[in-house]
Amino acid sequence: MHGAGNDFIVVNGIDQDLSKITQDQWRALSNRQFGVGADQILLIEKPTRSDADFRYRIFNADGGEVEQCGNGSRCFVRYVHEQGLSKKNPLQVEVAHTVISLRALENGDVEVNMGAPIFEPALVPFNPEGIASKQEFHEMLYALPIGKNPGAHDDWIAVLSMGNPHAVQIVLDVDSAPVRIEGPSIEIHPAFPKRVNAGYMQILNRHEIKLRVFERGAGETLACGTGACAAVVSGIRRALLDSPVKVHTHGGDLQISWRGIVDGITQPVIMTGPAATVFEGEIELN
Repeated sequence: MHGAGNDFIVVNGIDQDLSKITQDQWRALSNRQFGVGADQILLIEKPTRSDADFRYRIFNADGGEVEQCGNGSRCFVRYVHEQGLSKKNPLQVEVAHTVISLRALENGDVEVNMGAPIFEPALVPFNPEGIASKQEFHEMLYALPIGKNPGAHDDWIAVLSMGNPHAVQIVLDVDSAPVRIEGPSIEIHPAFPKRVNAGYMQILNRHEIKLRVFERGAGETLACGTGACAAVVSGIRRALLDSPVKVHTHGGDLQISWRGIVDGITQPVIMTGPAATVFEGEIELN
């Protein structure tokens, strides 16, 4: 399946026991030359919480498990409905340590309540010790040192979590941005103990951006749902964007809405976008 070009292997773990699949096997399945090929694998399971209809786990192409995936969540609800696993709409789905709400729309898109963004560095997690910072409207920005000459790095990043960590920077031209050059260094920077997704945002107007994301464990993908949410939230907090915002990625468009902080309560981010099934098959793992 894919959501705006961000592609997934979606596996039914309800009707079969997949608990013994190893990280190496997930990695082999994701290999585009020797396996099925995917940015991530989505494993559907029975919920462990009473307030959820399903649980799903996410494995990156490198075999590592991660907390959240926006584009994958849209594919999840499409898969569940297509496979007849549930007719409920919306669905309450357990991911990592929370529950998100997914709703299939009549036009074929899927709307996802992604929950509230997290800004507290320790909860991202992010360690800002020793890194220069500055306040821009409501957003704290950090001069993350990368490369061979860290002192010459002039780009400022915003750091937040959408259930997974993101470092967002603004660029003049996203097509020429050094995503694949800087992205790997940002992903593994020691300030991020669980690594980070590196986002590059070009602002077109107050309701429209272009975005590229170097995802941890997957490299640059055609789209990143949580990355789109993080970029829009950061842009709104910097007083550069107004909700709703259309996000143009190389794989397609997403719409992100966020009401900000109301009466001291951080509001959830709503993401709307496509989800499609490419093909179905079976594979035997040895």
